[in-house]
Amino acid sequence: MSKEVKDFFREMITIIVIAFILAMILRTFVIEGRIIPSGSMLPTLQLQDRVMVNKFIYHFKEPQRGDIVVFAPPEVLNSKDDYIKRVIGLPGDTVEMKNNQVYINNKPLKEPYLAEPLNYEYGPVVVPDNCLLVLGDNRNHSFDSHMWNAWLTKDRIKGKAFVIYWPVKEIKLLDRGGLDENTVNQ
Repeated sequence: MSKEVKDFFREMITIIVIAFILAMILRTFVIEGRIIPSGSMLPTLQLQDRVMVNKFIYHFKEPQRGDIVVFAPPEVLNSKDDYIKRVIGLPGDTVEMKNNQVYINNKPLKEPYLAEPLNYEYGPVVVPDNCLLVLGDNRNHSFDSHMWNAWLTKDRIKGKAFVIYWPVKEIKLLDRGGLDENTVNQ
């Protein structure tokens, strides 16, 4: 084998090893693709959609109402699978579900991303410090905070879903669903 061929193979192997190491570092600490396994986030996320999850964002800022987060469920649920839900209640919020909608601090929450109004009642509860109340967008068919009898602590959050990247015709950024400081009716 000629020196040029040996150098070419050595260089290719080096490139492949470096690319593999970089990919593992990125996947472990920065960004990760996830497949949506259930209909709990319909209509926002469809079954088998692929989303990218930003794994480092919450090292620099707190979760906000409307963020779609991936997390390890509370230990009492005895589940090894990660969940994906929308942040609704922040620490200190009083959350109640009545009259077919969510109330935050006794004010109705505007939720344009829901396909149907909720058909159950819950609360009122006050979200403890360092905890979140999360709900699926498919409210009537989601196993979420209102059913757990446990709080989601912030340390269980793995990241924020920020884009659907598959299927190609559905590629889009995931925003907070129109939720901001003005989404709680005054």
